[in-house]
Amino acid sequence: MASIKYNSPNGQKGRVTYNSDIVSGIVALSLQETEGIQLVPSKSKGIKLCFEKEGVFVDISVIAQYGYNVPEIAYRIQQTIKQMVESMTKYKIAKVDIHVQSVVFPDASAPQSVAQESETERSESNGDN
Repeated sequence: MASIKYNSPNGQKGRVTYNSDIVSGIVALSLQETEGIQLVPSKSKGIKLCFEKEGVFVDISVIAQYGYNVPEIAYRIQQTIKQMVESMTKYKIAKVDIHVQSVVFPDASAPQSVAQESETERSESNGDN
C-alpha cells in the first residue's frame, strides 16, 4: 500500500492512500492506449512498481508488433505512463524502464489463404464455362 500526503487548496490536511493495484491499473490503461505493443501475458501483466522516496519506479515488459519503431514506442510508453499516473494520483514518476520481450510478426498464413481462395474461385469459374 502506498500513501501520499496531500494538502488541499482550502487548507485542510489529510492523507490519501492508494492501493498499488490502482497505480498498476493506471499503468496498464496507459499501455492499452499505446499502439504497436501488447502486454506480456502473465499474472502481473508485466508491470512492476516500486514506491520510493524519489517517486515511483515502473518496470514494464511488453511485446512489440512488427513494423513499429521500438525506440519511438518506448518513448511514447514512458511519456504516457508519466502523464497519466502523475495527473491521476499526484505521485511523481521517477523512472520507467521498458523491456521488449519479443516482436510479434504478422501471421504469414493469412496471405496464403487469400491466394488459395482466389485460386479456388478461378477454378470454379473455369469449370462453369
